[in-house]
Amino acid sequence: QVHVVESGGGLVQPGGSLRLSCVASGNIVSIYGLGWYRQYPGKERELVAFQSSGGTTNYADSVKGRFDISLDWSKKRADLQMNRLKLEDTAVYYCSAHMNGMANWGQGTQVTVSS
Repeated sequence: QVHVVESGGGLVQPGGSLRLSCVASGNIVSIYGLGWYRQYPGKERELVAFQSSGGTTNYADSVKGRFDISLDWSKKRADLQMNRLKLEDTAVYYCSAHMNGMANWGQGTQVTVSS
């Protein structure tokens, strides 16, 4: 079983920055990648940023140039640096560890951008 724990959400003003972190632990046999998703109320979860173990990184168009994902594979940790935050970035952010042949999700962390 893979456990995923996120941290770092909160309230920030437009134009501000936040850093989210997640760590995966447990009986990890195989790793495909780690990434961040977000979910708006009543909407499906959507990709924010994802990095595969092969080094491929994908970002949602809406966050390119503002968000940066960084991975520490030895610690199975994924950080999401979010800069120049906008009102529309307000959502619940989830870390997903694609390990052992499945997506393992964290509990989610709320990010609120408000003046």
